[in-house]
Amino acid sequence: MSLRFKGADLRPVLTEAIANQCRIVLVKDQGVYFLAERGERRPDGRQQLLAYAVGCNPDTDPFDDWWHLAGRELGGDDFAEYFDPKDGLFTRLLHSADDLVLSATATHLSLAVVPPA
Repeated sequence: MSLRFKGADLRPVLTEAIANQCRIVLVKDQGVYFLAERGERRPDGRQQLLAYAVGCNPDTDPFDDWWHLAGRELGGDDFAEYFDPKDGLFTRLLHSADDLVLSATATHLSLAVVPPA
């Protein structure tokens, strides 16, 4: 199994990280999402730009659905993994209409650029 991130959602996060010369962060806590390490904040303190995995957005997906999907794909623990937004995979994603797929094993995360669904 895997989680899909829509390229249209992820490209603004990549652009923000590159502009702010920071890393992008994959987070699993209240959903599964990418954000720029140093990004613009909303008035309530939350980060402005978040790119949620399809089906793992607590603002739009029912709690039981996103919680079970995130746990099944990435385990029960919360975590953050840091990536260089200038990595070739992200550069390819930034300059295409493609999506990103995340797969995980007990010891590895794998990212792949795929055509949009």
